[in-house]
Amino acid sequence: MTLSMTINGQPRAAAKTREVPNPSTGAIVGQMPLATAADLDDAVAAAKAAFVKWSATPDDVRVKACVDIADVLHANAEELAQLLTREQGKPLGGLGSRFELGGAEGWARYTAGLELKPKILQDNQDGKVELFRKPIGVVGSITPWNWPLMIAIWHIVPALRTGNTVVIKPSPYTPLSTLRMVELLNTVLPPGVLNCVTGEDSIGALMSAHEDIGKMVFTGSTATGKKVMASAAGTLKRLTLELGGNDAGIVLPDAKPASIVEGIFWGAFINNGQTCGALKRLYVHDSIHDELCAVLVDYASKIPVGDGLDERSVLGPIQNRMQFDKVSRLVEDAKARGGQVLLGGQAPEKGLFYPLTIIAGLTNGIALVDEEQFGPVLPIIRYSNVEDAIAMANDNPNGLDASVWSNDIAAAKAIAARMECGTTWINKHAAIQPNAPMGGVKNSGIGVEFGEEGLAEYTTIQVAFS
Repeated sequence: MTLSMTINGQPRAAAKTREVPNPSTGAIVGQMPLATAADLDDAVAAAKAAFVKWSATPDDVRVKACVDIADVLHANAEELAQLLTREQGKPLGGLGSRFELGGAEGWARYTAGLELKPKILQDNQDGKVELFRKPIGVVGSITPWNWPLMIAIWHIVPALRTGNTVVIKPSPYTPLSTLRMVELLNTVLPPGVLNCVTGEDSIGALMSAHEDIGKMVFTGSTATGKKVMASAAGTLKRLTLELGGNDAGIVLPDAKPASIVEGIFWGAFINNGQTCGALKRLYVHDSIHDELCAVLVDYASKIPVGDGLDERSVLGPIQNRMQFDKVSRLVEDAKARGGQVLLGGQAPEKGLFYPLTIIAGLTNGIALVDEEQFGPVLPIIRYSNVEDAIAMANDNPNGLDASVWSNDIAAAKAIAARMECGTTWINKHAAIQPNAPMGGVKNSGIGVEFGEEGLAEYTTIQVAFS
């Protein structure tokens, strides 16, 4: 399979391509076009030219375009899900590729109905002052390999809804489903409004430094986000950066392990743990530590892991070798430093199917706890004093999300309010929705996505006095 890039509404082939493997089998799914700097310049020029008309398009027309995007996703969901599973590895069913396409459609539909109305700041004998939101121009989008289509829609739809145009570059690990999706979306969009280029990381660096891109939106690692921010500084671009998480969860002594085990498991292992907002470290009170570990191991041991195209699979492989090696390194280090492997913990000799792994007996200061593992591993840290648990949870450079697990909702909320992060949950984790803004603090990013607050990130303010 060889898919083309889309520039100014037309397919664009590349002189060179790179193979995209299926992480479940190693078989080649297709070829990724390797864009040149000239291809990127053409895509940005097309978006810049299209912006003139698109930004002046009546609001109801842009609303309809976003609804049309949702309709296209709905009509082509199974084709895109199949392609997504083949290149990403996640199962078709459950919380896999079909779930991701449903989320993409839902976010597009909800965002289509959002509106940023002018605000009257003053209207009296001294005059009238109004605040307007205006589109920025060309938006550059760089998306990750874990939820490639849903995150692409999180970037694309609010940008188009507010009158911007887009050049998107998907991860080189999962480019094919985005290439096909953009090709399909261009059947309902004017030429140049949505463009897609693919290639190595060097193309992303050119995007963030490009003088005709007015805003960059990036979802991925903190290390790469810092590079995006640095290269964007020369043109003072607007930025939205959703970066690493390493989310903490605190289980209070009154929690009932049997009641929370399912929520904790899926909070940690959704998408095989390859989710920025997944539960990455769990602090459990002494009094229920052993019981919770036992029921969690029992639950996890029954989850089928296998090829994503097998409808019986519930979880799949780690998506790429680099991430697999990182997970393996962190687990081996934790074992060497006294970690007690309760489940899994042994990398296979071949393939990318790392076993679901639960490790107890750890503390802050061990790499598996301190770093975001981004894989199917959950470290469990025992605590005796809740103040210590809060301090340990906050003792991390990241601050995306956190959760508190308890029967006492008021007590849980009080603790959640002290967590240094952008989102907190009570008795759940990784539960996001399109009307609730999401963004991190500390090293977990800049800006927010979703809802009116996320929509406003794609605009500049103009204040008018009359």
